[in-house]
Amino acid sequence: MPFPRRAVPRAAPGDAAAARRAAPRNDATVRRGALAGAAVLALTVLAAACGSSAGSPAGSASSATAGATGTVNWEWTLPTSWDPVTSSAGWDVHALGLVYASITTLDPAGTVGPGLATSWKYAANGKSVTFTLRPGLKFSDGTVLDAAAVKKNIVRAQKQPTSNIASELAVISKVVVNSPTSFTLDLAQVDYQLPDLLAGKDGMMVSPAAFTKNLSGLPTHPVGAGPFKLTSYVPDSHADLVRNPGYWDASQIHLANFTVQAISQPEQILAALQSGQVNVAYIAGNQVASAKAAGFKVAVIPSEVVNELDIQTTTAPFNKPDVVKAINYAIDRQAILKVQASGYGAASYQPFPKGFVGYNPSLANLYPYNPAKAKQLLAQAGYPHGLKITLSTVSTSDPLAEQLQSQLKQVGISVTIKDIPAATETQFLYLDKTIPLAIDGTAGRNSPVEMLDVLYSQQGLMNVNGKKSTTSPTVTQALNQALTVPLGSAKYASTLQNAVSTAVTTDPIHIWLYTNPRIFAYSPKVTGIPHDLVQQRWEGVRAAG
Repeated sequence: MPFPRRAVPRAAPGDAAAARRAAPRNDATVRRGALAGAAVLALTVLAAACGSSAGSPAGSASSATAGATGTVNWEWTLPTSWDPVTSSAGWDVHALGLVYASITTLDPAGTVGPGLATSWKYAANGKSVTFTLRPGLKFSDGTVLDAAAVKKNIVRAQKQPTSNIASELAVISKVVVNSPTSFTLDLAQVDYQLPDLLAGKDGMMVSPAAFTKNLSGLPTHPVGAGPFKLTSYVPDSHADLVRNPGYWDASQIHLANFTVQAISQPEQILAALQSGQVNVAYIAGNQVASAKAAGFKVAVIPSEVVNELDIQTTTAPFNKPDVVKAINYAIDRQAILKVQASGYGAASYQPFPKGFVGYNPSLANLYPYNPAKAKQLLAQAGYPHGLKITLSTVSTSDPLAEQLQSQLKQVGISVTIKDIPAATETQFLYLDKTIPLAIDGTAGRNSPVEMLDVLYSQQGLMNVNGKKSTTSPTVTQALNQALTVPLGSAKYASTLQNAVSTAVTTDPIHIWLYTNPRIFAYSPKVTGIPHDLVQQRWEGVRAAG
């Protein structure tokens, strides 16, 4: 899922590109964001019906709005679409979470908990799960958010031709509405990951009135039941939001206003902070010292972000396993981490960071830096004198691409860096799957098996082989096995880790590079920023005037 990469000022990107086009791909992959178009889209603010949200400490909309003041101006990437069904980047979940509420939520450690639903219970055979919704829920346009609305959302996500989450919800064979506050999901197979899955985009509820009346408008005119409501939006520039008093957890939203501002040049980030244009910004590791020196607070938040290369092993020369192995051994991940992220993060050979339940210790040093072995493998593959390849990225001046180019040159691999427009990258890479080798990164998923599915399954968005080959039966079996183990089982961690190892070693379609924490520089006047592993949340945050 492409995600923004924080680019650093000329020397290294770092987030998987993720931090600003010049910094670590932490945010950099470039502000992937945005939808085409430059016209300002004025969004009409519809009056929100603020019914009571049972389960919320506030108890009523009026009490929930008490004390809401201040504004967070967040420097961040705008989503590829404001519709969670057509969003094409996992990274979008952070911005989408501002306007949408999900069926469940994850706490900072990644453990699933209540959201729109207060509880859920699996049938004894694991083939169905029943959820209980909070009573009195409403969307920001006043539409009732009940079990019938949930059913309409799931059916749309499964059947809409342009849906990017249909494969993730395919396990749901039927949605049964038991009452306004109860629904049952019948499953095609045992799947204990569903509560996790529904904490992200898959579980974000959209007003049925909105997608029934104006489906084509959702990518720019979202209508949800989240903590904020979008009031105006300028693609590639900014989004303005106001607090939604009808949000089920509104008592924990202390901000009256919120803006998301996309700043494409990394060197402008600190200037924007100093001028007050933004008061919370996503920065690269090599910007931390400057941010602190300028008097800003810095939060280093553990995350699931892992920088990597997507590689099409059905396309020459990558269809030769020894070539892929040679590239892995030719990459000095520690050197890349130092340059691209100033040491923030860790070298990686798998899609999950150390400390996460899916992290497999046996993969900790899968491809140690070994140029001699890389050359030997190239010779075995029929390239004793080296070869030429093309590496795609969203900027020909991407420091990460340049460092990889330099490292691979040492073993005889000549790399041509090809620029891809940021606005079309997700289309070419994930949907058309026409790019053989590209710099990318995972932003994580609410469900670890969902993340593996996105990366390695036949229909997975980030499986760049998807249109040319089928997923290995061994990998499919390992992923299915992980679904059958309850999250609280003593066998869950080992089963999940086995699935990770099987996928990484059997289908080497991703070359893992390094992990990236989410690094925020922010004004001392902003307090209470949560350290959420997967989706950045804003409950408890305050901003003084």
